[in-house]
Amino acid sequence: MNYIESVKQYTGNDVESIFFRPMLTGPGAQELGVRILYNMPMPTIVQLWDGERLALKKFTSNGWTGGKAATKYQKKIPMERVKAELGFSAADYFTLVYEQISARSDINMEDLNGTILEQAETELFKQSIAENLRVTMWIGDTTLSAGYNSFNGFLPSLKSAVDDESINYQTYSAEQLENPEEVVKLFDNLWQAADQRLQSARSEGQLAIFCTSDIYYLYEKYLDSMGVDSSFRATVEGHPALTYHGIPIIDVRLGHYLPQTTLHQSFCLLTDRRNLVMAVNTADMPGNEVRMWYNPDEMENRQRAVFMAGCEILDEEMLCYAYCE
Repeated sequence: MNYIESVKQYTGNDVESIFFRPMLTGPGAQELGVRILYNMPMPTIVQLWDGERLALKKFTSNGWTGGKAATKYQKKIPMERVKAELGFSAADYFTLVYEQISARSDINMEDLNGTILEQAETELFKQSIAENLRVTMWIGDTTLSAGYNSFNGFLPSLKSAVDDESINYQTYSAEQLENPEEVVKLFDNLWQAADQRLQSARSEGQLAIFCTSDIYYLYEKYLDSMGVDSSFRATVEGHPALTYHGIPIIDVRLGHYLPQTTLHQSFCLLTDRRNLVMAVNTADMPGNEVRMWYNPDEMENRQRAVFMAGCEILDEEMLCYAYCE
């Protein structure tokens, strides 16, 4: 076998069940760290309720004493039609797919059928789509003429909000990042400056600190410096998951991408995970599909996915942001 030439096209339920739902639910969604809305009706609208604060009253007589109805707020998630396309030379593509297959222990390499090859091709494309969704979710900017411009991400919104002074934000200097102890002060300042509603939501277990890799590494160095046995083990074995006073620390892993932008190169963000929303829709727009085929003229294997995607910060008051000047 030298080439992978069979055409594969997925539409409707196949796009959902084979490609997108596995990577946008369960462990796939947890890796993104934010709230995922998949195939919600279009337009995608999140309902926010502010219930009656004084709901418990004395029972003194019959009749209704519930007061006014609960206030409902809506936030529309802006959705953009996007496509993901990849092209590989036929020989390179077969090598990539063959590597996916050879890593499996349940495969007879002398008897590769179409289903096995299809699964390997699918997995290869899914990995690329998932990574591009993750990166665009943070740095996407539709005003750009090239690059990650398919839909708007969180960081351009945060940068605009900082410029408008419409969010709670702080700054820190590059010199502070030279001292591991400064990272604890940084996290504590975020907590002290956070809205009381955000602090109160801590008991729900959904708060997180999203940060760039330099902040994450600085916190690791701080923990390594603690003179206890657990610090020694962590220095040797690594830190599988970091928390600050029970709040998870999440490395956004954008070090390879941020230098190509004008966004803040170093930052940390305290918020409720549910406040950061990414929506993906593969059902409500005609023409949404996933296709993989071989182009004999170019001797190239090609992959294409067409779907809808977008993200939004629901409540800018429910976050506290810090960035390096």
